[in-house]
Amino acid sequence: MAEVERIPSVSEAPEAATQDELPPTGTQLTPTQQRLLHAGTWIKLMPPDRADFLHTVMCQVGLPRRRTDAKTFERHSGHVSVLLEAGKLFDGKDFVEQPLPHGTIPRLVMVHVSSEAIRTQQRSIEIGDSMRQFLNMLGMQTSGGRRGGYTALRKQMEALAACRLTIGMHAEGRVVTVDAKPIKRFEAWLQHDGSQRTLWPGVLELSEDFFNTLAEHAVPLDYRALAALRHSSLGLDVYTWLAHRLCRVNNPNGIMLSWENLRDQFGQEYHTSKDFKKEFRQALRQVCVVYPDARIEEIIGGLKLYPSPPPLPPTTISMMLPSGNTPVDNSGDPKSYPR
Repeated sequence: MAEVERIPSVSEAPEAATQDELPPTGTQLTPTQQRLLHAGTWIKLMPPDRADFLHTVMCQVGLPRRRTDAKTFERHSGHVSVLLEAGKLFDGKDFVEQPLPHGTIPRLVMVHVSSEAIRTQQRSIEIGDSMRQFLNMLGMQTSGGRRGGYTALRKQMEALAACRLTIGMHAEGRVVTVDAKPIKRFEAWLQHDGSQRTLWPGVLELSEDFFNTLAEHAVPLDYRALAALRHSSLGLDVYTWLAHRLCRVNNPNGIMLSWENLRDQFGQEYHTSKDFKKEFRQALRQVCVVYPDARIEEIIGGLKLYPSPPPLPPTTISMMLPSGNTPVDNSGDPKSYPR
């Protein structure tokens, strides 16, 4: 079967690597454009030297993309729904209210923590020693201060550690509600910044339920694609969703998703369908640069997804992990849902 023609601005990397269309020949590329094109070329030429992972539920329904004063947040995708509730952390004196985690940082933190848990087969993940490396991967400043990278990472880690996650699922005539709080314990060093108490992240411990389901519900991801998309929460959501979804398309003629379906899943922060379509197309162009095997076509009324290889082949993953520890995503089987 011939390669499916993709969305016109998605099919070739030079046409699809930026928030805007690439400038004419001779015009200097932006750092984002350069990063995406470099990553796309690298991904085409050689496999990664490690595999990263994210729980399949987080691939289908993401966190808030922008800061919100709300204390709860819901997102729905087919038979899976997620409820996120803001929580509190103890600062040594008081329980302090935290905002909902939002933006790119908590998304990438969840990938990092999930990946380390799978690689080490441990629920407790040391965070403090790896923060500088993590910030460098994100291309963020490793300085402190009010606007420094450490401060932004620390605040989002605190919000993530405090929040409560509830998953709702329906399949085969049954409805399931799961308390899926990912982080059971948050250990931090107490510091005094002038008159303010701050927490310095040390250890994150995943809940037992979350950890136990990771092995059966982990989606392999290419860390180079994640790093290239670190500027866009929507881009990260689209990439992880496609990594989970495309390899499950069995119909050679593809499956159709309407713009209404896509907005229900990805677009609740957008006021109009026009705004959502513009932002989604833009994110999809960027994603397809770093997921070159993704076979997608824009049709009247929505998108068509065709059977596509996952970002990382199973043989690559099995070579990177200890024998017998290769995660298998069984999320397509309703019988495998957590109870």
